[in-house]
Amino acid sequence: MRVYPLFFRAAFSWMDAERAHRIGFKAIQAVHGVGMGRVLERFAGPQASLRTSAFGVEFPSPFGLAAGFDKEGKGIEALAELGFGHIEVGTITGQAQPGNPKPRLFRLIKDRAVVNRMGFNNGGAAAVAPRLAVARAALEKRYGAGRPIIGVNIGKTKAVPLEDAVLDYRVSARALAPHADYLVVNVSSPNTPGLRLLQSADSLRPLLEAVREESTAAAGRRVPLLVKIAPDLADGDLDDVAQLALELGLEGIIATNTTIGRDGLESDPAAVEACGAGGLSGAPLKARSLEVLRRLAGIVGDRLALVSVGGVETAADVQERLAAGASLVQGYTAFLYEGPFWAASVNRGLTKAGFVTSRTSVE
Repeated sequence: MRVYPLFFRAAFSWMDAERAHRIGFKAIQAVHGVGMGRVLERFAGPQASLRTSAFGVEFPSPFGLAAGFDKEGKGIEALAELGFGHIEVGTITGQAQPGNPKPRLFRLIKDRAVVNRMGFNNGGAAAVAPRLAVARAALEKRYGAGRPIIGVNIGKTKAVPLEDAVLDYRVSARALAPHADYLVVNVSSPNTPGLRLLQSADSLRPLLEAVREESTAAAGRRVPLLVKIAPDLADGDLDDVAQLALELGLEGIIATNTTIGRDGLESDPAAVEACGAGGLSGAPLKARSLEVLRRLAGIVGDRLALVSVGGVETAADVQERLAAGASLVQGYTAFLYEGPFWAASVNRGLTKAGFVTSRTSVE
């Protein structure tokens, strides 16, 4: 299992980060395409003891892949074969957009971190929706009721003025909600100008109400709705979001997105500065992400689900988040450093630790 980090240094560490991501993702898709994913799945699939429930949805494992890796739903089946209990697709916008100019993805290897300013590059909700429909049908046919779960993360189109954000989110919800096991409103990326202003309770209320209304109408059912927030919110703002989520009857909060902070990094300051603006993810986010989780858990208790993400690398990290009040845990950045058997390693660690399917269950 420790072979991949050596391979990463030899094959990918010198390469442009976005190009390396694209090559790695295509390799995962290719393995699935030739049928080898079924072989991998025998090794990587989570044990039945890891099944857990959140907001009325059954997950094969409490550990899943955060939004950002599969932005457009092109590799859901392939990623499921690697052992992720859920795959969150996105962020998807109402309109197609190319994202920010390249280069826009950078590694800080010494910190096991990544800086990105991708800018929600994707083909738009109308293009992604059919892929989600096909993937969901394939998972249902193959796994039945115990299938991996598909989350869909939606954000604002950059070209759409902030005052029209609600209408833009409605477009995405209308197209994507019918194919989503749960829907996430992303108002916390630092890479779309003005987006984080929508995290204030006054702005967030009408947005979440509109997405709830649109998604229910489009799907013909109540689609679990979560909001994803930034780690850079002040404690008072975190409290306001938590209270709003309870008031509106949301199913959960995802905490946290990337940070604009650069404190405590071990990398050469010149290398950090060379990355430029963007959101920092990975190991340096661990402490703040856990702090935010504990604060939110103290407010919401078991009244809604908390999905913890940020600095998660090991099964022990997942256990810590579950013990702190998370219902589910996500990772992403460590996937780039640990390789395709990362989820399998986490699942095995949880099984050995005696994971029990309850909200804060760790033994």
